[in-house]
Amino acid sequence: MSARKPRFARQILALQIGLVTLVLGVAFSLVGWLLDKTMTDQFEQRALAVARLVAADPQVRAAVAADDPGRVLPAIAERNRAATMALFVVITDDRGIRLAHPDPGQIGRLVSTDPSGALAGKEVLTVERGTLGLSARAKVPVRDGNRIVGEVSVGFDAEDVQTALMNLLGVAALVAGVALLLGVLGSWLLTWLLKRRTLGLEPHELAELVQEHEAVLHGVDQGVFAVDADGKVSVCNEGARRLLGPTARTGVPVDEVDLPGRLRAVLAEESTVDNMITVAGDKVLVVNSRQVERGGRRLGVVVTLRDRTDLETLTRELDSVRGLTDGLRAQRHEFANRLHALSGLLQMGHHAEAVEYLQALSSGPIEGLGAAAQAVRDPVLQSFLAAKTSAAAEKDVRLDVGETSWVPGRVRVPLEVTTVLGNLVDNALDAARVGARSPAWVEVDLLADGDTLHVSVSDSGGGVPAPLRDTVFHDGVSTKDSAGHGLGLALARQAARSLGGDVRLADPGGRGGGSGAGAVFVAVLPTALVVDTVVST
Repeated sequence: MSARKPRFARQILALQIGLVTLVLGVAFSLVGWLLDKTMTDQFEQRALAVARLVAADPQVRAAVAADDPGRVLPAIAERNRAATMALFVVITDDRGIRLAHPDPGQIGRLVSTDPSGALAGKEVLTVERGTLGLSARAKVPVRDGNRIVGEVSVGFDAEDVQTALMNLLGVAALVAGVALLLGVLGSWLLTWLLKRRTLGLEPHELAELVQEHEAVLHGVDQGVFAVDADGKVSVCNEGARRLLGPTARTGVPVDEVDLPGRLRAVLAEESTVDNMITVAGDKVLVVNSRQVERGGRRLGVVVTLRDRTDLETLTRELDSVRGLTDGLRAQRHEFANRLHALSGLLQMGHHAEAVEYLQALSSGPIEGLGAAAQAVRDPVLQSFLAAKTSAAAEKDVRLDVGETSWVPGRVRVPLEVTTVLGNLVDNALDAARVGARSPAWVEVDLLADGDTLHVSVSDSGGGVPAPLRDTVFHDGVSTKDSAGHGLGLALARQAARSLGGDVRLADPGGRGGGSGAGAVFVAVLPTALVVDTVVST
């Protein structure tokens, strides 16, 4: 039976302790070498300073030049040696013969080390062994004017160097020991934290979890988008990047991601939402948001995103059909009233009046639209405008179709057209209803240009507030204070851009409006009409 392998945390602990020990060992060796070199340099510099001092003494220069007839040099050398605690102070003539030496028996003899460097006019620093042992020494020439008459050699015992070095190494060893202890404690703490953060899982178990995480995260069609407690994107799968765009990626602050207004508000408030509708680019998304906590500590927010563009398209189509149904219902009711009137005329024998009544009906416009029935030939737009006219009347707002309107052809994409027109008209009706002007009104202008439909909607409201004029088309931005608004204009722009067109605020109205009325929104809808088609009514 094979022996059980040590747990990963213990392996990390042993590796860290070994690494700390190795690093400290290398560092201690390097410090020892540097200290040895530094101490040797320091003692050599001390010897050089003493040698220069002695060589510069005028009495020494004169005595060396005269071969010290009065034998004053040994006393001078000894006095300087004692004052500086040097191993020796030796003075020679220009041949290297000692004129002063701590051992009187060496006076008159040739020095044991090479004096040629100093006698050549150079200052020599070296570690050499002489008659008094190994020492760090300096040799300085003695000059009498421009002539070199001898040298001064000063040395410090190498044992002094080693003693100072060992003292410093002892301190360094103590520091290294403390550092090793702290390193071991730090390694143990790091191992404990690692074990705690990984919940005691081994690397292979973590690898399995990551594989499962990747399989689940990237194997679903929904977008998963998470923001941690620091406000950075921690999770963003392929679905989220597809729905939110290229700015959505992990590791970036959430403020740098191009998010819909409603979704950004949810992340900022860290609120819990279910099935919230928002618009991102040309997609309609359903958002669900949940806070993530563990052990009472907030970890962030996780958002799931579902693409419901097709569902929203069906909803718009249903709304369009509902509008058409309302318009047809109103027309049927009016048609029934007219049949009753015609039947009464016939039953009472007023045949001439009945004929005149029928002629007036056949040549007159559709009820509620006025001249718009002749300007706008498409039955979808006629029914849609009739329904909106009825809705406007219920709000005490007059809805007019502009005199310059002219749409002789058929609408090719009624769903997109009614989405844009419906949202613009609904917003205009609300603005006119709460506006200060009376009577309240909304005017719709529709103009065909080839296959392009131009739409203009103006109202008598108070206009768009200045702070919202640049962001009025952003998802979640609304002039209304109540919740649940801020989606209509975003949907209108999304529908227009799906045709290659756009919706914009032409005049914000209010004090900034040149006309003195409310806001004016315009839309350009390319390919919305069928060219060369005239619908008869």
